[in-house]
Amino acid sequence: MRSLTRAAIVAAIALTLVVPAVAHAQATTYRITVTNLTQHQIFSPPVVATHGVGTAIFHAGGTADMPFWLMAEDGDPNALAAKLEADPQVGDVAVSPEFLMPGHSVTLTVEARHPFYRLSAVGMLVSTNDAFFGLDSLPLVGPWLQRINVPAYDAGTEANSESCAFIPGPPCGNGGVRDTGGAEGFISIHPGIQGTGDLDPTVLDWRNPVAEIKVVRVQG
Repeated sequence: MRSLTRAAIVAAIALTLVVPAVAHAQATTYRITVTNLTQHQIFSPPVVATHGVGTAIFHAGGTADMPFWLMAEDGDPNALAAKLEADPQVGDVAVSPEFLMPGHSVTLTVEARHPFYRLSAVGMLVSTNDAFFGLDSLPLVGPWLQRINVPAYDAGTEANSESCAFIPGPPCGNGGVRDTGGAEGFISIHPGIQGTGDLDPTVLDWRNPVAEIKVVRVQG
């Protein structure tokens, strides 16, 4: 009888240890709505990801690798999305199927589970050399609804020449060509369109924030 009682106690303790682990493994679903707050800048297809505290899609002062600058210079999300999907520190990735026009919104759905409770989102401002909107590692805790305004960053991988020879969006249409001489070399807040090249700042400049990101917990 004593051995049975001890076995029952051990089993009960084991159950209390297993239940939290199962709970942590359950996914929480979030709807992420990105709104383009600019008047004339088109966003490339936004990329949204959940990830752990040990990684970051970008951060101010850091450097941009090739998958990231392909997004920030040419508006191409595919290499960045593939890199994130292969990263064991990333929980889920969602990519918009289309560009995001000024004043418009797109909603993407991602899942978060332990330990992937950070949210990041990026997309290029396509009438620039290498500007992108960015949300860096938002903790997915607290209220079921969060609204975050985010600025435009400079990827630091191209000079801000504002020359149509290097800009994929209107009025230029020249993607896949890089202007790296004089690039800053690190990610920082973008200074906006200065009128030093072919771009008209009265049309294409902006004031931060450039995007609103609404995060809604819908399940879990």
